[in-house]
Amino acid sequence: MIDLYTSPTPNGWKVAIALEELELPYETHVLNLGEGKQHQDWFKKMNPNSRIPVIVDRGAGDLTIFESGAILFYLAEKTGRLMPKDMKGRMAVMQWLMFQMSAIGPMQGQAVSFERYFPEDVPAARSRYHNETRRLYEVLDGHLANNEWLAGDYSIADIANWSWLRSHKWARVPTDGLLHLERWMAAMAARPGCQRGVEVPPSPGKAELVAKGGAKIVTT
Repeated sequence: MIDLYTSPTPNGWKVAIALEELELPYETHVLNLGEGKQHQDWFKKMNPNSRIPVIVDRGAGDLTIFESGAILFYLAEKTGRLMPKDMKGRMAVMQWLMFQMSAIGPMQGQAVSFERYFPEDVPAARSRYHNETRRLYEVLDGHLANNEWLAGDYSIADIANWSWLRSHKWARVPTDGLLHLERWMAAMAARPGCQRGVEVPPSPGKAELVAKGGAKIVTT
């Protein structure tokens, strides 16, 4: 059994989707980030950076892992799925996973911050992060013009990037005209594992999700 400490954010969705796709049994512990529970000592013992998600794999001696990319890599290694076994294929997955971690996540995250949450309007910052996020979408679109998935077969690279791209409207960054990217996004959204994963934890007002893996959802 795996304990997943998470909240409804793109980084949280990544891990929930992977767990659903891999059909691994897990229990979800929901942290209310607005209440600052991620800064409490008990959580900082698991992740000193006070960020979700974190997993604790009880079946592996309570192995604790933070950083969503590292968690995705661990789950792929643990199951032998969502990651090729040959070095060339593995590096293809890793480079697109790192693309999300180092580019899509930080740039789109800043776009959201300046569009939605910053206490004052800073047009130069809004323009900077909006334009750079759109440029990164165009990079993905160009690659997907000749590839069904980001790295050969469906992988953790697709999960990581889509978990952010699916909320592009919240960042007010359009995907208009990026036909290959939109084709890929639709294919991702149609996957049952993705559909279940983005509801872990359920959105406010929705009934408790009955996940395929029998996930129990606990408010922490």
